[in-house]
Amino acid sequence: MVSIIEIYAVIYNKNELDFIFKPLITSTLVALYLVSVTKPNFWYVSALFFSFWGDVLLLFPEDFFVLGLLSFLITHVIYIKIISGFIKKIKLGTKMFSFLAFLIYFSAIIFLIQNNLKELFFPVIMYGIVISLFGTTALLNYINNKTTESLWLFIGALIFILSDTILALHKFYSPQPIFLNSIMITYIVAQFYICKGMISKGNLEV
Repeated sequence: MVSIIEIYAVIYNKNELDFIFKPLITSTLVALYLVSVTKPNFWYVSALFFSFWGDVLLLFPEDFFVLGLLSFLITHVIYIKIISGFIKKIKLGTKMFSFLAFLIYFSAIIFLIQNNLKELFFPVIMYGIVISLFGTTALLNYINNKTTESLWLFIGALIFILSDTILALHKFYSPQPIFLNSIMITYIVAQFYICKGMISKGNLEV
């Protein structure tokens, strides 16, 4: 219900609803996670905490875009920490090839938007590298552990990257109304799949 109302608010420019329900996305996921696992993962709850503040700060993109970016950067660093803990030994070549795939994708996006980044060039570069590492870690985890929960985490990471790609194109390349809708929908789906994967992983470890 929270997601549906938030998507409605974005599509129909209901700012008052957006201010209420956007922060409730991660709050609801925290509640769902905590009632679904016996032993909550502190780091995952922390990641949702920083996602919450990222959502709040990006309600004011003209004033707090960099701080919002920083909040989500910390979120991705925590996701990397969590997922890397699930990975056992894996060949260096596999690691390099996996990262290269995301790096090529990231480089293509930067090539498109570089002329409009200006003073945000280095923050966006840093953010892009971190989220590429997030995608790489999720892929390596799935290669290492071909389980349903690993697949959910990988899908969540991919959709998160897609969401941020659309955001970058909207802000720095070609603003489109449909992009705003797509950003929110993909963001919600990404966070849900990551939550679903963490719930399954948590219950397996009990």
